[in-house]
Amino acid sequence: MTTPVAVHPIVSPWGRFGLYSFFIDAPEPAIVDTGIASSPAEGMVPALEAIGRRIEDVRWIFLTHGHIDHIGGAYALWELTGRRAQVVIHEADAPMLRSRRAHVDEYLAGRGQYLQDPDGEAKLTAATNAVISGEMEPALLVRGGETLSLGGDVTVSVRSIPGHTAGSVAYVLDGQNDVFVGDAVQVHGAANGFPGFVDPAGYRKSLQYLNDEIRPQHLYLGHPYRRADGTPYGVELDAGQAREALQASLELEARVRDAACGCVAAGLQDTDSPYSPFASVAGELGYQGDPGLEPSPFFTTLHGYRTTMDHLTQDEEISTHG
Repeated sequence: MTTPVAVHPIVSPWGRFGLYSFFIDAPEPAIVDTGIASSPAEGMVPALEAIGRRIEDVRWIFLTHGHIDHIGGAYALWELTGRRAQVVIHEADAPMLRSRRAHVDEYLAGRGQYLQDPDGEAKLTAATNAVISGEMEPALLVRGGETLSLGGDVTVSVRSIPGHTAGSVAYVLDGQNDVFVGDAVQVHGAANGFPGFVDPAGYRKSLQYLNDEIRPQHLYLGHPYRRADGTPYGVELDAGQAREALQASLELEARVRDAACGCVAAGLQDTDSPYSPFASVAGELGYQGDPGLEPSPFFTTLHGYRTTMDHLTQDEEISTHG
């Protein structure tokens, strides 16, 4: 690209924090991530009008992953474009766009096993009905490695960065190396104060890939993730801040990994602790946040390490007795 393409953050209100989307002002304009059902009308329409753009002209809807606060507004946004925009998501996270129930099933298979909330399934079912604007089939499924044209000489490369979810992707605005990663770079977490990812090994490899190979000139985050002292980064990080956030994310993952592996190896024990059965991890890391506050990254992440170690143990047993 000869002329830099402008990127505009768009914030939409939701609960205790805002939801962030990004408008790529290309010949075929794109919006990265869509917040929840109300976000397109309440956040995107006025934000685009303020810069002299129209939501009807958006031609691409890029979804970094399938969580409700990123795909919830996809159907509503698609409708506002006259159903002309192409909705893009990784094939592994596409079920979350197609079905509200997929979000509930994910909850029950993971963090829901540890939360002391008998109404958890009903609450999440109600939440998906309220904040997901519609179930839909994406126009384009990606795996990573694709290059998409936004008109003229503007292209976006898709990079697979699993970890936060199986289908997390980065969209790289070619030529200026602006990188949109959604929630794939967690640092010390957002409002919950703990990083959330379902696949620890994938998360670590993706951070290393972003840090060593992509080297973002600008890194755009899905939320204002926090430093160790609790102060938030913004959602637009320059090259130096991006390196800092990636390194901090890697360092914290290593600490969590050591504590989690020690806890699982010692044998999980149910206790009265709100962090049960991972109370020793919270103690070792000095984590005092509310582990039940949705989306409950503490239990999501610790379940990921537990699952990983269980698989390793099973593989060792198969190798020994095979």
